[in-house]
Amino acid sequence: MKHLITVLLLLITLFMLQGCTSSGAFLSLNQTSVNLEENNYSIVVPNLTGSSEAAYILGLSYSSGLVTNTLAIARVNGTAMLYAEALQNLWDNYEAQHGSVEGNHLALTNIRYDSDILNLIVYTKVTLTVRADVVEFE
Repeated sequence: MKHLITVLLLLITLFMLQGCTSSGAFLSLNQTSVNLEENNYSIVVPNLTGSSEAAYILGLSYSSGLVTNTLAIARVNGTAMLYAEALQNLWDNYEAQHGSVEGNHLALTNIRYDSDILNLIVYTKVTLTVRADVVEFE
């Protein structure tokens, strides 16, 4: 009986360690040099936002600087692609207000992000919001 309890505890521990781990970061390594002395650009949309969310059971989420992490047993809503989905949602919001981005010389500037995290031990939910200004060059 003692061995059975030990095996069960070991299996439960392994099961808990096999859970979902989500980690994301918005790190941009592209660098563009733009001469702003010329009047060849305009801010098309200031403060445009896009967001994404995911929810998990039996877990914990936290955000530290450029990284948002979740350690949980199972994801019950959303995907692990919070940053990609938030940026896609941002561009979808742009297209809903201003039409297609195709053929335009657009860039995102002043990119910043916020994360809203709800931790309830048995449930954790992460909402990531990306905010940026859209600039169009002539």
